[in-house]
Amino acid sequence: MLSEPPGAKEDPRVVRTRNLILNAFMELLPTKGFKSLTVRGITEVAGVNRATFYAHFPDKYALLDYAIREAFRQELERRALDAYHHSQDSLRALTVTVCEFVEQSTKHCGTAEHQFESLVERQVKKQIQELMELWLEQVGSENDPKTAATAASWAIYGLAVQWSQDKNRPSAQAYAERVLPLVSGCITYRGEL
Repeated sequence: MLSEPPGAKEDPRVVRTRNLILNAFMELLPTKGFKSLTVRGITEVAGVNRATFYAHFPDKYALLDYAIREAFRQELERRALDAYHHSQDSLRALTVTVCEFVEQSTKHCGTAEHQFESLVERQVKKQIQELMELWLEQVGSENDPKTAATAASWAIYGLAVQWSQDKNRPSAQAYAERVLPLVSGCITYRGEL
C-alpha cells in the first residue's frame, strides 16, 4: 500500500498548520534556493512561530523530504496510478509519470542541489516500490513482489534520470514505450538463468 500522507488521520488543525509550512516552503524555494532558506524565513511566510515549525519538522531537510514525498504521492493520485492494476499500460503510465516528475524536480531546484536529487531519488523509488508491490500482490505474482518491485523501482527511476539528462530526448511517452521491455523484464524474472 502507498504510504499514507502523514495528515491522513490527524487533527485538521495539525494538517492546516503543516500545509501552511509546506506552502511557505514551496513559495520560497524557487526564489531563494534550498541552501538559502531558513526556518525563520519559512515561519515568517507561513505565519507560525519557530516552535510550531519544530513541532512538525526537525529541520528544513525533513521539510524538503516531506515536500518531495507529498508532491510525488499527489502526482500518482492525480494520474490515478494508485488505482491501477499491474499491466503494460500501467507500467508505461508509471514510467511517463516518473520521467516527467524527475524532469520537473530538476528544473524546480536546479542541478546544484545534490541533496535535493538524493531525496527525490529516495522518495520516488520508495513510492514506486510500494505501488509495484501492491500491483504484484493483486495479480498473485509468481515472483517475490518485494524483490521484483525493488528491481522495477530502480530501473524506472534510473531510466527516468537518463531520459531527463538527454538533451535530444524523445517525449516521455515515446521513451516509456521504448524502455517498457526493460521495466517489464524486472517484473517477469522467475529466478531462472
